[in-house]
Amino acid sequence: MGAGPSGATAAERRFRFELAAHPASPAQARRLTRARLNGWAVCEDTCDTAALVVSELVTNAIVHTTSRRITCELRSLREGECLRIAVRDEGHACSGPRPAEGRPAEEHGRGLLLVAALSTAWGALEAETGAGLTVWAELPARPSHDLGSGA
Repeated sequence: MGAGPSGATAAERRFRFELAAHPASPAQARRLTRARLNGWAVCEDTCDTAALVVSELVTNAIVHTTSRRITCELRSLREGECLRIAVRDEGHACSGPRPAEGRPAEEHGRGLLLVAALSTAWGALEAETGAGLTVWAELPARPSHDLGSGA
């Protein structure tokens, strides 16, 4: 497998960016995610799913924490077969993230249910130093050239 522009192979691809905890940041996170994954030649379905997951995790970090900055990271794992998305905030609610239960008619509160449904695995890790929580999700990823043209 060849090295990319940064000298990393597909198995080691990593992209990190920071955002202000601002209502416009989920849209910016979606744009940055799509641009990077398109550059990595990831299939459109994975790009769509990753953009949605990033948006949900960034929104949760903005709405449910006292963060001023949010850090997002995209990583290609297992020879490019898996995409790991991680969003770190600066401070969280004491109970940590949990999918909402029993509120199907409500407009809000289903973001983590969506993340859980779209990802092969997800979870949260407390910061080893300082305050903060990293919420992560893993998605299956296929290069765009792996998609067949048959129906």
